[in-house]
Amino acid sequence: MPRTVSDIVQMKSKEKITVITGYDSTMATLCDSVDVILVGDSAGMVMLGYDDTRDVTMDDMIRFTTAVKNAKTDSLIVTDLPINSYENEDSAVTNSKKLVQAGAHAVKLEGGKEVSNIIRAVVDSGIPVMGHLGLLPQTAEKYSVQAKKSEDALDLIQDTKILEESGVFSIVLEMVTSDVTEIITKSVKIPTIGIGSGISCDGQVLVVHDMLGMFEKIKPKFAKRYLNLSEEIRNAVNSYVKDVKEKRFPEKEHTFSMEKDELEKLEKEIG
Repeated sequence: MPRTVSDIVQMKSKEKITVITGYDSTMATLCDSVDVILVGDSAGMVMLGYDDTRDVTMDDMIRFTTAVKNAKTDSLIVTDLPINSYENEDSAVTNSKKLVQAGAHAVKLEGGKEVSNIIRAVVDSGIPVMGHLGLLPQTAEKYSVQAKKSEDALDLIQDTKILEESGVFSIVLEMVTSDVTEIITKSVKIPTIGIGSGISCDGQVLVVHDMLGMFEKIKPKFAKRYLNLSEEIRNAVNSYVKDVKEKRFPEKEHTFSMEKDELEKLEKEIG
């Protein structure tokens, strides 16, 4: 059965929520067992070769969302609103609708109290919103652990409650100290989804290319690698190159042939 926003909310404190990024139909099909596929703007780095997420556009996110939708996955599809796509309420609603038309069931945006009115506007338009606090990749000057000091933790806790009041159905907490994550998770009625924020969150999210060992430019401490596909892919490609160069591929089993009588007819025609 396709998962819904309501399903995800009801999983809080009952069952851990699994979230993984996905940007194309093939990967989304393979990841169908997860609860949520996040069409993240991290696609800018792992799919488009950008240094960060700041060059990702709405057109990019629409294309990636469409690709994931075409997988006909049972996972809930949540798509990131890219930077500069939710500068005010009108642009946020307009662009959220574009992502939903492309196949998203909900959208995600970064920020705390400063985006509360924008969140309300999108939610009021009928589109569910996932919040994102802690490290905010779209605007962060450097990647560092958040809420290490009590005053920063208090601000984060306050932002979490503001986002909940604004109507988000869940909140991603990125690179937040596990102590503060535990406090937040217990203090809100909506699920928290952690990335580098410890075990206390109601769910976890990883970039699929990190999890599978396919992206080597950045290797976050918090990203557990379940495979090392980079090495396996390189070995496979090198084997293919060698087979072609040494005329071992294609073999007869990979080749199509004419029927004998048709071949004889052709040879007679061309002399």
